Amino acid sequence: MLQGREFSTEVAGKKLTIEVSSLAEQANAAVIAKYGETVVLATAVMGRKDVDLDYMPLKVDYEERFYAAGKIIGSRFVRREGRASEEAILAGRLVDRTIRPLFDGRMRRDIQVVVTVLQIDEQNDPEFVGLLGVSTALFISDIPWNGPVAGLRVAQFPADDANPAPYFRINPDNSYVNSHEPIFDAFVSGSRDRINMIELGGLDAQEKDVVAGFMLAQQDINALIAFQENIRKEIGKTKAEVAYAEPDAELKNAIQSYLSEESRLEKAVYQPTKMEHASAIGALKTAMFIHLRDTFEANGKTVNWKAADMMFEDEINDIVHKNVIERDLRPDGRKLDEVRQLTTEAGVLSRTHGSGVFVRGNTQALAVVTLAPPGAEQIIETMETDAKRRFMLHYNFPPFSVGEIGNFRGPGRREIGHGNLARKSLERLIPTKEEFPYTIRVVSEIMSSNGSSSQATVCAASLALMDAGVPLKKPAAGIAMGLMMAFNADGTADVNRYKVLTDIQGPEDHHGDMDLKVAGTADGVTGMQMDVKVDGLTIDILGKAFAQARDARLHILGAITATLPKHRDRLSPFVPTIRQFKIDPLKIGMVIGPGGKMINGLIAKYGLAGIDIEEDGGVFISGTKLENVEAAVAEITGMTREYKVGEIVEGTIVKILEFGAIVDIGGGRDGMIHVSELRPGFVKNVEDVVKLGDFVRAKIIKVEDGRIGLSLKQMQE
Repeated sequence: MLQGREFSTEVAGKKLTIEVSSLAEQANAAVIAKYGETVVLATAVMGRKDVDLDYMPLKVDYEERFYAAGKIIGSRFVRREGRASEEAILAGRLVDRTIRPLFDGRMRRDIQVVVTVLQIDEQNDPEFVGLLGVSTALFISDIPWNGPVAGLRVAQFPADDANPAPYFRINPDNSYVNSHEPIFDAFVSGSRDRINMIELGGLDAQEKDVVAGFMLAQQDINALIAFQENIRKEIGKTKAEVAYAEPDAELKNAIQSYLSEESRLEKAVYQPTKMEHASAIGALKTAMFIHLRDTFEANGKTVNWKAADMMFEDEINDIVHKNVIERDLRPDGRKLDEVRQLTTEAGVLSRTHGSGVFVRGNTQALAVVTLAPPGAEQIIETMETDAKRRFMLHYNFPPFSVGEIGNFRGPGRREIGHGNLARKSLERLIPTKEEFPYTIRVVSEIMSSNGSSSQATVCAASLALMDAGVPLKKPAAGIAMGLMMAFNADGTADVNRYKVLTDIQGPEDHHGDMDLKVAGTADGVTGMQMDVKVDGLTIDILGKAFAQARDARLHILGAITATLPKHRDRLSPFVPTIRQFKIDPLKIGMVIGPGGKMINGLIAKYGLAGIDIEEDGGVFISGTKLENVEAAVAEITGMTREYKVGEIVEGTIVKILEFGAIVDIGGGRDGMIHVSELRPGFVKNVEDVVKLGDFVRAKIIKVEDGRIGLSLKQMQE
């Protein structure tokens, strides 16, 4: 476009192109990235002046465009893009979590990265293209950044006719993934020889196979890093000189001196519960601020309170790191691989369809299950997806869960991300519609949070689903792993000096260097997500963390199965009854009727919750009264039944005609007995043989274009 420079390489046998032109020329950098026929525009813009904030202000937006898929969707009255879809939010988080650790946290310039999807080919995911485009744009721009990075999709598939053993594929086409259900499907990203972001879903993936897949992906990530370095050599800009927020030496010394006296900071940090920790830290900070005010005012000076607060957090960070690495000492006194006390309970709510509570330390999750007819499925219509979802998991994080006051404004990026991880960790354990015809919704209410509420959600949801009678393939549990790394003199992480922490809580999550969430069954991993605060982790570190996570997961599963070993054998009496069966697809129109008259009439007649009919002829009838559901099943079965000559049917005479009688044979169907078939010999008057309301048994002698001919005479013969 616009006579730009083009750079190409190959990934997984397909051409990848980065084009840099004058398109979006007012951004600090903009690139067009193409893979297959998927095309994205990635732009990076940095503000012109510093802002007065106590954090590095980075904003990442992922913009879907319906034209990219050749669609016009949205409500009938607003045919344009609106609020970002969940897919877009998750894609934006994927990019954000990969690039954020490589910015210097001391920067105070607004930075915005935007991925705009211009075209998709339905085979190659725009997340891969978008992340590479963003990395290239940042890398060649004048924005200070410690990239580049790259990410890839890697999946493991089970053995088949062409592959005698399970095998890996890098960036497999979507159609291939859909037709060859993978053991695990992951997106992994990072810098050279480092992994810093993971998203994974699967069914009983083995930790050693996950590591092997990541090692394979790392080779291609390294190749993409080299590709970007070559682009920068040719067209990269000189990085801008920006100011970094540096601590005031006098203030820092005063804070360190105060906190070290009588081991004040260590006494406050090392508390058995989150509430005691927060109380001790709050009291210490207040006392420190009073001391600083009195000390500085006595010398005619003022205190930068925002800077003092940041320095206080830095001191906590340093002491937590040091004591874990040097003394194996955690803030609550646990061993490095120790899981906090567990409490599990199922069936805590009497009228809901299923419920479960999972408590780990100060983290509490209440999960509630609702079962509904198939018609309650979620319809998903986005740039990339047109589908229905019959298993939903929603995650709520109210402000009281962390002892704060806040507004309820619907799910944010965090809630959507955590809910998606828990759903992905459980969805392949959900029975098929044929095995269990209900639409399933799980809602996780976080009652108290002190580390890994998303994995508590997985545990509570497993309990609630089994309590609801959902025949899970097996229960799942999840755990969050942390990491404390030592740092070299130049500020880089020392990958040879670190400690992996099991079941991280607040201070370890906030001040730690890794948040690795691993969910799975007793047989393997079903979901995984990782973020880091350093430039990345080696495969060796990940392997150790995966192994430690497995031990913790099995421990938690023991607590879950001790409470509820398997799903309950009965459904709640408040769950609607569902009966499923199949009819000839050619007769769907008969059941629906003109304008839905027949199907709506049946729903009203029997007081049903609904009748859902699928394209393949699958019929699902739901209602609160079993007898009404069964009656509706009988009527539709009779209505669509294929009658054959020679069958014996029975029913009531509902109409007398001059030339015969009409018999209601059930299911909304009727048959006619011609006067010549009433009895042997001549019949002058129909009512000489049968009368209105008579119950008769007759033989079918003709089936033609839906009309059924009956005979009483042949029954007598």
